[in-house]
Amino acid sequence: MSQETDNIYAQPHATLNDFQFDDQVANVFPDMIKRSVPGYSHIIGVIGILAEQYAQPNSRIYDLGCSLGAATVAMRHRIHAPGIKIIAVDSSPAMIERSANYLDNEDLPIAVETLCGDITELPLHNCSFAVLNFTLQFIPLEKRLQTLTNIFGGMLPGGALILSEKLSFQDRQQDALLTQHHHDFKRANGYSDLEISQKRQAIERVLLPETAEQHIERLCQAGFTQVSQWFQSFNFASFIAIK
Repeated sequence: MSQETDNIYAQPHATLNDFQFDDQVANVFPDMIKRSVPGYSHIIGVIGILAEQYAQPNSRIYDLGCSLGAATVAMRHRIHAPGIKIIAVDSSPAMIERSANYLDNEDLPIAVETLCGDITELPLHNCSFAVLNFTLQFIPLEKRLQTLTNIFGGMLPGGALILSEKLSFQDRQQDALLTQHHHDFKRANGYSDLEISQKRQAIERVLLPETAEQHIERLCQAGFTQVSQWFQSFNFASFIAIK
């Protein structure tokens, strides 16, 4: 997988276009995500552990918004239940092309199908475990409940969903403090103030964060009976929802 350094915003941009998961981002994505999202590698590892626990024999696992397939790889290495198939979906052709090439080179018994498509319109079937790893935040607000409801509807009893998201906070001081901590994290990982500022401007119209309370309420509205926040690092969190 590509190990190119993320320097997309290292130089001043006369015009900052909205952030998108194009070839340029796909080429540097492993470096970008490692340096930008605190706790990302831990979340990926735990996704593998939870997939092993919740995968039911002869069922499907969905990685929704799979990017380069990190969660798929983690699950593929941990699941031992028979008859499992992982469906890895992303709307970015650049991401799907690279993830498909990478996943095809793995010699593992768990079958994987990669799809380029819109997860808001994807029908799920016979699903025992699903992952929305920093994906819902890029979906329009008005489509989020229906997306979760569709996932719930395609899930087997006892199935589980992992939802990881960047958070906002109702308390303005708390929101500002954790945002500052996140920026400090990025500086510690080598990003300049210019890179942090330009990336924030490029992404703020396409990544729309919500509070933890809003996510939990929506998961319950979608039908999930047990919802817990199991992880938080600054303004990044992950939830598990069980049918």
